[in-house]
Amino acid sequence: MNEVIRMKEITRVYEIGGEKVYALNKASLVIREGEFVSIIGPSGSGKSTLMNIIGCLDAADSGEYYLDGQNIRDYSENELAHIRNKKIGFVFQNFNLLSKMTAEENVELPLIYQGISASERKLRAKEALERVGLTQRSKHKPLELSGGQQQRVAVARALATKPALLLADEPTGNLDSKTGAEIMELFHELHRAGNTIVLITHNDEIAAQAERRIRIMDGQVTEE
Repeated sequence: MNEVIRMKEITRVYEIGGEKVYALNKASLVIREGEFVSIIGPSGSGKSTLMNIIGCLDAADSGEYYLDGQNIRDYSENELAHIRNKKIGFVFQNFNLLSKMTAEENVELPLIYQGISASERKLRAKEALERVGLTQRSKHKPLELSGGQQQRVAVARALATKPALLLADEPTGNLDSKTGAEIMELFHELHRAGNTIVLITHNDEIAAQAERRIRIMDGQVTEE
């Protein structure tokens, strides 16, 4: 299987009150195409930093990071923004939908940045909303949707770009347990369809549903 993520000895240090704090300390991991991996750790463990580096939202101080075979260090800010948009589908805890836009328009948004034609955008948005079971709700705005439906729109938006990787940060964090279970079932469906998924969580029950679990504690990464 192709490697989607390869990290070698990634270190990220913050200076807090004159002290050096290692958010990541020589963290190494490999995630292959088609895997469903959870990264679990308590608040302050370094998992947000790890997510930001995986998502090309932050850079490591040292170490090597290859995304889909490309060494991230070789890229300018603009190129990184392009890679983020093309290679990674983000799903966040608070959905990050634009309230004035319909579900369909929210899903189309990253495709506009990719310069995809209007007709192709419409088609891809329709397909993505269909995959998450929201065809009937495509013309609704976020406030007309339940939390679970909003998260489904966010998943559809992530899928529309046909990314190499789905990166989900606490995707069930703002949902009740029943809705959270439905969203997890959606991730299982996407995984069965061949999507590579990295799910970041502090919840052991959620993490246990992935086929591989990676634990992060005090900036150290270990495989369970």
